[in-house]
Amino acid sequence: MASESSISHARERRVGLIEALGVTPVGKALAEARLALGGDDSTPRSRFGLSTLRQLRPRWAVPLWLGMRPAGRRVPVTNLYNYRQPPPEMGWSVRVTDVEDFRGRANTYDSHNGTDFAIPPGTDVVAAAPGVVLRVSSEYHRGGRKVLLDHGLGVVTTYNHLARPLVRAGQRVRRGERIALSGYSGLDALAGFPWAPPHVHFNVWLDGRYVDPFSPVGSDVPSLWRRHNQPIPARGTDLDDDRLDPTRWDEGRLANAIAACTHDGGRAEMSGARTVEERAGAALLQLCYFPTRFERAARSDGLSLYATRSPRRPLLDLPFSWRDYDGVVFVDDPEGASLTRRG
Repeated sequence: MASESSISHARERRVGLIEALGVTPVGKALAEARLALGGDDSTPRSRFGLSTLRQLRPRWAVPLWLGMRPAGRRVPVTNLYNYRQPPPEMGWSVRVTDVEDFRGRANTYDSHNGTDFAIPPGTDVVAAAPGVVLRVSSEYHRGGRKVLLDHGLGVVTTYNHLARPLVRAGQRVRRGERIALSGYSGLDALAGFPWAPPHVHFNVWLDGRYVDPFSPVGSDVPSLWRRHNQPIPARGTDLDDDRLDPTRWDEGRLANAIAACTHDGGRAEMSGARTVEERAGAALLQLCYFPTRFERAARSDGLSLYATRSPRRPLLDLPFSWRDYDGVVFVDDPEGASLTRRG
């Protein structure tokens, strides 16, 4: 028989469709949907086309929406980081016109800057490494509900399309600690429901820039996954790994970034934050999700908010519990062929 605690946990993980899609408050969602589709003076409109239909994957989406796991204990990866992203001035593109993932293949789309892990709504999302919660927010047109974690030494991870964040800004979290319940909040989910798979869009930022946690096959670039290019959950003694090198934010650079923001709302949000950490979280979100809101000269200067630069290093685990998953499988490689290591 199931234990009382496991039954309670199962009840906690129940996520309804409205919560999963994150469409409330409706007024905010509608306003941000209009911004994504039409743009404004500082944000180009998003771009779609017939190739966007490649994001509709009924084979994976329908079972996931029904609470099933079509790949068993492996997480389907539906999109990878694109190494040929168009400049942000062209607008966020969900088309497939010029793409290459870390394997030299095409499991991605034009502007995709993260890794999409497809999982049923209500799945536990955990910290990929020890960290501090920088920000919990919802931008309906840019990833829906999300959590930003600062892992020190220039590394920040973001967990997007969440149904229910379970942490607050400033909170310290351990490796493998539960931080949210998954969903598929955001504009793209509503547009693709129920044929687009619910997933967590997982970003990694190094020194304030998007990076791919995977190492390109055949290169000497270090992987950010602790098991080279094979993300698996932390378990056992790994869960006690609580080492964290505090981030040294450069307050001068932070002030310069805020001053370089040409968007009144974005600038007000950053400057109005109470602490350096909250200002940094707001600035990172604005810089990475809305780069065209900043003067071109500031963007070309790197927009780093850090006092020092940091190298790539193995740090991250799969952001899901070992109780649910063992590893990943790429949807364009359903048999799960082993990855080729560098060299």
